Amino acid sequence: MTDLRIEGVDGDAMLRDWRYVHNTIIPTAVLSLAEVRERAGRNRLTVAYLGDVAVGCSTVRPPADGEAAATVIARVLPDHRGKGFGGQLYEHGLAEARALGAGAIETCVLESNPEGLRFALKHGFVETERYVLPGDSVPFIDLRLV
Repeated sequence: MTDLRIEGVDGDAMLRDWRYVHNTIIPTAVLSLAEVRERAGRNRLTVAYLGDVAVGCSTVRPPADGEAAATVIARVLPDHRGKGFGGQLYEHGLAEARALGAGAIETCVLESNPEGLRFALKHGFVETERYVLPGDSVPFIDLRLV
């Protein structure tokens, strides 16, 4: 067992920590603090800490009206991968999504993050779509848990 602490984002310091992890792992879709604050209003954002150091973050997008699927995204900074933190973040997010009534679970991985794609596939996700955001060149990969 590790001393990993997973906390719901509360306040600007945690919003900045979440933003740092997100922007490090997804440099093609960098978010401003205002954008992260807006996301925190509609999604469940968490930060994973080892002591006082942010090592990962997650997003749980609740099922939208008329939809059964929630999106669970776990992100771990490269220097902290391979230590089980992604699995802990994923399990935490999965439990939260199910508590929100999700009948299906989806995730999204940037193609330039092969470790994240391997993690998703290892945990039972299958690819459903690839797409490139306007102005980008690196595809996002949508996956669904089967």
